Parts: sequence; C-alpha cells; structure tokens
Amino acid sequence: MAGVRSSATVKLGGAQAWLVWVLATSFVVWLFAIQTGYAVVSPEIQATAGLSIVQVGLAASIYTWVFAIVQFFSGALLDRFGSRPLLACAVGLVTIGAFLYASTTTFATLATAQCVLAIGASFGFVGAGYIGGTWFPAARYGLMFGLVQAFASLGSAVGQPLILAALNALDWQQLLLAFATFGVLLTALFIVFVRDAAPHRPGQTGGHVVGDILGELGRCFSNTRVVLAAVIAGASFGTMLAVGTLWGPRLMQARGLDAAFATVLTAIAWLGLAVGAPLVNIVSNRWHSRKWPAIVALALQGAAITLVIYLPSAGNGAAIGLMFAVGLFSGVQMLGFTIAGESVTSGLIGSASAIVNGVCFIVGGLLISIPSALLPEVPDLGAYQAVLWLMPVVILCGVLGAAALREPRLPLSPQPEGSPSHA
Repeated sequence: MAGVRSSATVKLGGAQAWLVWVLATSFVVWLFAIQTGYAVVSPEIQATAGLSIVQVGLAASIYTWVFAIVQFFSGALLDRFGSRPLLACAVGLVTIGAFLYASTTTFATLATAQCVLAIGASFGFVGAGYIGGTWFPAARYGLMFGLVQAFASLGSAVGQPLILAALNALDWQQLLLAFATFGVLLTALFIVFVRDAAPHRPGQTGGHVVGDILGELGRCFSNTRVVLAAVIAGASFGTMLAVGTLWGPRLMQARGLDAAFATVLTAIAWLGLAVGAPLVNIVSNRWHSRKWPAIVALALQGAAITLVIYLPSAGNGAAIGLMFAVGLFSGVQMLGFTIAGESVTSGLIGSASAIVNGVCFIVGGLLISIPSALLPEVPDLGAYQAVLWLMPVVILCGVLGAAALREPRLPLSPQPEGSPSHA
C-alpha cells in the first residue's frame, strides 16, 4: 500500500496507528451523521425551500450517484498517492458542502451541496478502510473495517434522535452550520496528524495516472469474487441506506407513528448495523466461510424488510424488533469488503474496496430515486407499499450473488503484493 511518509518503518497497530485510525473513523462518523441526518432535516428543507418530495428524493439520489462515480476512483487514488494529501482535502470538501447545505434556498443549491458533499465523502469510508489496511496487520483488516462501520452506524443511531431534538432549539440551517464548523476543526487535525504508514512503491506515481487507475479498476472488475462481493454488499447496504436516509421515517409515519418515534425506529436500525458490522466477520471466521454467513444474513435481512413494509399492523415492540433486525443483518455488507480485500493483491485493496462501496451507493441511489419518481405527491401507506417492493427484490439478488460465491482454497486474509488473486 502506498504512502508519503519519509520514515521507512512504522509500528503497525501502535499508538500512531490508532491516532490516525481514530481521526479517519471520526471523519466517517461525522459525514455519516450529515448523510443520514437528511432523513430528519429533509422535511424542514422541503418546507423552507418549497420543494416537492420528488425533488427531495432526487437530491438524495444525486448524492449517491456522484458519490458512486467518484468512489470508483477514490480507492485507486489512495493506492497511488496515499492518505495524507487526499483525506485532508476530502474533509475540507465535506466541510464546504455542509456550508452550502446550510444555505439551501432552492433545489439548485441543494443539488450543488449534495455534489460537493459526495465528492469529499467518497474518500471517507474507503479511506478509513485504507488506514486500517496499512496501519494494522493484514489479519485485522476485516475487523478494523467492521469497527469503522460500527462506529459510523452508532453515530447515526445516536445522531438522528439528537438532530431531531436539536431542531427544537435550532433551525435546520443553524444545525448544519454547527456540522460545518466541526469540519473546519477536523480538517486542521487531518493536516497536522494524518500520515501514511509506508513509502510509495517505486514508480507508483509515474506514467499515465488516469490510464493506470483505469487499469487497476479493470483488474478488480475482472475478478469474479470482487464483483460478487460488490453484489452482496450493494444489496445489503443499498437497502439499509434507502431505509436509513429516507424511507424509514416516511414509511413509519405513513403507518400512523409520530415523527419522533419514526426517527427513533430509524436510529434503532442504525444501531442494529453497529452491532452487525463487526459481528459478521467474527461469525464468518468462526464458520471458516464467507458464502454461508452471507446467504443466511441476506435472507434474514430480506425477511425483516419485507415485514417492515408489508406487515398489516404491528405494535411498537414489533416495530422496534423488526427495524433492529433490518440493521443487524445488513452488517453482512462488511463481508463484501472482506471478500474483496482477500481477492486482490495488497496494492489493489483501495480499488477493490472502492468498487464495493461504489456499488453500495449505486444501489442505494436506485432504491431512493425510483420509488421517489413513482410516488404521488401526498403518498399514503398503500402508495409506499406499491413501490418499495424493490427492496426485497434487491436483497434476493444479493442472496443469488452470495450463492454463486466460491470459497477460496487459500487462507482467508488479504494477499501480499504479487500473489495471485482468487478469480
């Protein structure tokens, strides 16, 4: 893996490693809070700016599309240039996007803010995974990535109710300005403390950069296990993202629940993901399998989301349990990153992870934009149920992708540079 550090050797897993990892994870938690907070503040933005629900859904999908496109290049850029220059710039872009977000008065302003946020955020999750893969031993790659998602999801679970509570004291513009101000501080910390664990490989920055990056992406896309890993993660997280950023609160309010409890239920789903993200790799390692944990978890996630959408009636306790299950079993997305990381050489981990994460957001964007376009202006529960059947279908596609996965014959760990991939 690449870096720009002048020191030839560093202590993997030492104090400096944890400092850099904590900062990278803080970046993910912060941007996740902004991203998932959209489910809470979007009605306020809709009312203030005079937008329609179609425009609100389109703005959310614009974020996912831009994110996904840039995401495919972010991992390769990290592999090539290291984390120090790129992650500080990424935090700065999210900060600028948050300031734009807070100044929304028209759809154009909101769309621009979403684009800038997405470009910066595309380096967040994969960047934290890159840090975990370079600053810690290879055997801990899957666990460190799972912990990043756990903290991000926990931040969303706590953040959504806090955002709702904060809106009682602040308007949504002031709240977003507070997020942006924190970004200024985080950018400064990244500039001062974030370093890379190893120097660049010889010749890494030479040649035709764009051509080399496209070549690296092509090598990852040609790897069957990377593609199947993207299908598994995309189905799981794409559904969770659509529920957690837009449809969860809207669906629950259509069931007659008040906005506060609907927001709590969505937060509970993120709490479930915080538990499931690190747990799935532990279970997978215990079973000595990637395929069967993926199949089982996806099937259970599909059952839970189907009940959330179509169960005729449910008490508060059942609603809490089902939303927690949706998040818990969506932790299977992390197996996608683990499978992809095990299937390529160490110099391609960033590219493979970016492909998986990019597909996650492409699927999420589809599950946000397609139902938004099909809904009437004032949808009721029946209208939501008529369009959200896409979610169980996408999960079924993930189950089929997991079933097509072949278990590797080699040890389950990221490969050293130069070793053959599990094609």
